[in-house]
Amino acid sequence: MRAVRLAVAGAGLGAGYLGLVTGAVPVDLGVGRRVRPLGPLRIDVAASRETVFDVVAEPYGERTSRAMQAKVRVLERGSDLVLAEHYTPIRGRLQATTVETVRFRRPEAVDFRLVRGPVPHVVETFTLEPLRLAGGDEGTRLSYTGELGTDLWALGSRWGDVVASRWQAVVAEAFETVRAEAERRRH
Repeated sequence: MRAVRLAVAGAGLGAGYLGLVTGAVPVDLGVGRRVRPLGPLRIDVAASRETVFDVVAEPYGERTSRAMQAKVRVLERGSDLVLAEHYTPIRGRLQATTVETVRFRRPEAVDFRLVRGPVPHVVETFTLEPLRLAGGDEGTRLSYTGELGTDLWALGSRWGDVVASRWQAVVAEAFETVRAEAERRRH
């Protein structure tokens, strides 16, 4: 009987962990909240601010490309705001699903606010600043800042470190994709 209880408890812990990691079971207790910074990240892109903004905003437009459908699904669309699911591979076929609002402030910024995910609080901003490149060409400095909050004091803080590391890696990968596509469109 003890073995059965341990197996059930282990299965419950495993399911809880999977639910937390994938964002399927968000935990927002509002107790012991700790907030840590995300970023800053920044890259310079050899393309106009309007082109870079278009590349960032494209997955949230009326027609999401087939390649982006595996990463983003718009649930609701307004004139300058969307509610979107974002899919992030974790390991194997396991993926995290976050739901975020995405607000567009053309051409200066794109703001993200977490609605549901593996942590209770994330706000982020992509800022686009005009830049003069060597030779006088037009460019853009794309910057990322934000904050991530977790509950349950030190335990939550450790979980936040794990999530923040992966979160920022995904943003860095996205920035490289944006740079490549914006510079391709420029030529």
